[in-house]
Amino acid sequence: MEPSAVFSGMSLSVRDLAQLRAEGRPHAVLDVREFAEVKICALPDTIHIPMARVPEHLDYLPRDKPLLVLCHHGVRSFAVVDYLRRHGFDNALNVDGGIDSWAREIDASVPLY
Repeated sequence: MEPSAVFSGMSLSVRDLAQLRAEGRPHAVLDVREFAEVKICALPDTIHIPMARVPEHLDYLPRDKPLLVLCHHGVRSFAVVDYLRRHGFDNALNVDGGIDSWAREIDASVPLY
């Protein structure tokens, strides 16, 4: 997969994310769901900051590799990507469909909720 195919626009699919992980390509996943949601299921090796707390944690977010933002279905994460891009994070991308799509398309062992 060409990098431009994955990183065009403001979003990428869960399949693209799975491929990035399988290839070991540099990236960070920011999970913006609430703590109770993360207790139900979460992807390994993610940064967890609930959506409302993202503005106070900008200094902790990487700018040197793709920052892939994830929530339950992709709505909150899309809003966070918009916010991050307005604050200089040109590397921020939304994970379309969120953890729900990950569970349905990539890893059926991830609980649906």
